[in-house]
Amino acid sequence: MMNKQTYQSMEQHITLLGWLYIVTNILLILIAGFVLMVMVGAGAVSGDVEAVRIMPVIATAVGGFLTALALPGILTGIGLLKRKPWARIAAAVLGIINLTNFPLGTAVGVYTLWILLQSEAADHFLTAKLA
Repeated sequence: MMNKQTYQSMEQHITLLGWLYIVTNILLILIAGFVLMVMVGAGAVSGDVEAVRIMPVIATAVGGFLTALALPGILTGIGLLKRKPWARIAAAVLGIINLTNFPLGTAVGVYTLWILLQSEAADHFLTAKLA
């Protein structure tokens, strides 16, 4: 059982973690849009007929891939903010994956694991589930 101060501290950490997942993954979607524009623009500026036809296809694939990578993080962040028990597991999995994404992803991954692997976090999500 947690005391009130520990509960409030964990609540703040989980809220921050939820927002970190939402913001970092929205940034990834913005990067995807930037990459899309740059690649299409590069194809158009090259003047090469083949590049003008191929670059939008490649840019759409890359942008779509980056967006697809970002969506689970945004959904997990929302789940953390709502204290959904599944979000704790999803965030732990994404945290492990994020460790390879240096430097921002690594920091978020370490913070995720540090917070969510504490027994107080499990108690917090259990309490939120029952409330």
